[in-house]
Amino acid sequence: MSDLVSAWAEQIRGAAASGTPLCIEGGGTKRFLGREAQGEVLNVAAHAGVVSYEPTELVVTARGGTPLAELEAVLAEQNQFLAFEPPHFGTGATVAGCVAAGLSGPRRASAGAVRDFMLGVKIVDGRGEVMSFGGQVMKNVAGYDVSRLIAGSLGTLGIILEVSLKVLPRPVAEQTLRFQLSESEAIDRFNEWGGQPLPVSASAWADGVLTLRLSGAEAAVSAACSRLGGDALDEQAAPMFWQSLREQQGDFFADSADMPLWRLSVPSVAEPLQLAGRQLIEWGGAQRWLISNAPADEIRARAAALGGHASLFRGGDRSSDVFTLLAAPLLTIHRRLKAAFDPAGILNPGRLYQGI
Repeated sequence: MSDLVSAWAEQIRGAAASGTPLCIEGGGTKRFLGREAQGEVLNVAAHAGVVSYEPTELVVTARGGTPLAELEAVLAEQNQFLAFEPPHFGTGATVAGCVAAGLSGPRRASAGAVRDFMLGVKIVDGRGEVMSFGGQVMKNVAGYDVSRLIAGSLGTLGIILEVSLKVLPRPVAEQTLRFQLSESEAIDRFNEWGGQPLPVSASAWADGVLTLRLSGAEAAVSAACSRLGGDALDEQAAPMFWQSLREQQGDFFADSADMPLWRLSVPSVAEPLQLAGRQLIEWGGAQRWLISNAPADEIRARAAALGGHASLFRGGDRSSDVFTLLAAPLLTIHRRLKAAFDPAGILNPGRLYQGI
């Protein structure tokens, strides 16, 4: 155990003994996510560096404070990448922050989420103990897959010291197409294409324009383009569009600066939201971003009626419920997990739900 990790473990033990809440933070780029952070700030960005990287094995292990951009640059040298396309939301984004936030980018619907690429993790829990779970291969789990449990936990279960992630080769070919379609037409088209053997790697709709990315072998991408038609974006504009979508830097998200931004997860076949505000649709219709001042209860009720749920992503009142309340059995499981990893309840208390 390094001196730095030992110091953090000692600080956690002291905080647990005194009941002092700690706000675990790295680069601070996801500070807006979840309920309002509470407690004394414990910055963990200093524990950085790539521990090991085996391109032929498609696995990389990095310390939690490693800048996400630095890790991606290392992978790019071998023409590999993090296929879930994690958003940075700022130059200070870290590997631990990426995992703790559990956010995925445009490719998530085709490649999988952060948790799907988690192989192993090392943390310092709420007792100040260093714990390791998983390893560096896919089939290494006997019992509970705790590594994936850490994804999206927002620092409520421990400080992420190291993470082992599966990586993938970059696609040989990519092409982005655009179509002029209404919202209902776009939803129908998303689901029609989803049932066909097309190399779709990302999709988005906003303001009457559907944008589709195709990735894979040259022949597969070329054949899909010929079959689908549409207008092709050039090789410079296409990557810029998908990066701006990933980082929420486009015109749509600029309008959310002074209004609440909601993230709705619904079945891909769900009908249009029919809620006041502006909307952007991703992930083949399954993720819908909504900029709206409509009452939270109205938005959540509509999401539930469509078979999904809604979370307040940015803005709005973060002192109350940000994520949709869990059913009683699930809430009980969350509370027991919190008690197992953080008995004193000092790590990012209340960041996910009240008391968790």
